[in-house]
Amino acid sequence: MTDAVLRDNVEELIRENPVLLFMKGTPDAPRCGFSLRVVQVLGELNVEYGAIDVLSALEPLREATGEISDWRTFPQLYVNGELVGGADIVEEMF
Repeated sequence: MTDAVLRDNVEELIRENPVLLFMKGTPDAPRCGFSLRVVQVLGELNVEYGAIDVLSALEPLREATGEISDWRTFPQLYVNGELVGGADIVEEMF
């Protein structure tokens, strides 16, 4: 089970950011191809978004987001508090 403080912090970030991307790396320097693909789609759409680099806390974040949305892989894109999905889903929607 996830640390309650971490889970609360993740849920707060999701609530506070209309569009939030949990990704490996940063928008300026993605550290995996899947994260890069989502960043490229959001760039094409001129979407303003928050981004969280998950690499420094990958396992605890994976556990927290898994409990929140039943999705344990990254990247994860949230819009208005709801999980949209990862790279494949974002690209398909695009």
